[in-house]
Amino acid sequence: MDASYSIVIADDHPLFRNALFQAVHMAISGANLLEADSLESLVQLLETQDEPDLVLLDLKMPGANGMSGLIQMRADYPDIPIVVVSASEDASIVTQVKTHGAFGFIPKSSDMRTLTDALKQVLNGDPYFPAELITNKAASDDLATKIATLTPQQYKVLGMLNDGLLNKQIAYELNVSEATIKAHMTAIFRKLGVKNRTQAVIMLQQMQPES
Repeated sequence: MDASYSIVIADDHPLFRNALFQAVHMAISGANLLEADSLESLVQLLETQDEPDLVLLDLKMPGANGMSGLIQMRADYPDIPIVVVSASEDASIVTQVKTHGAFGFIPKSSDMRTLTDALKQVLNGDPYFPAELITNKAASDDLATKIATLTPQQYKVLGMLNDGLLNKQIAYELNVSEATIKAHMTAIFRKLGVKNRTQAVIMLQQMQPES
């Protein structure tokens, strides 16, 4: 394959980044590989480089709370294909990843051949989602669809609720008024079809990846 591909590997585990490096080199000899170990370092990288051909994104790394990293990336860099690489192999996570606009999903348990085949497929312009992890369960799809209606800021607020922060603490962290946070909360509850923050947090946790 064309060796001029530029690929970013965003994962906070050095050993797995190394494994991905090997897989990418097997799939595309001589590709330009870049690393990021947090959402912040990924954003800084993208701000200083030409847009890459592909980002391999871990769902859980510093700065990313569940789907928040993917949501932020899709909002800020809509033209960059993003393939999620995760230790979670729950079908509902794969459903949510698809709903949020990822171009593919590769389980971390995949062997080297599967990794290389998946990389070749997405770089050829075809999405990659393991058939055995695609679910048609209505409840899972409905939950993923509801979560996907949240704006990046609303998802961030929901993540902070999940961390146990109070409204005034969230307002401070996001540098907005407490009234703005209350407005976000009202919108979140309406979109998720829940009545309080406890129900909202439980819904988020049902869709959280393991790693």
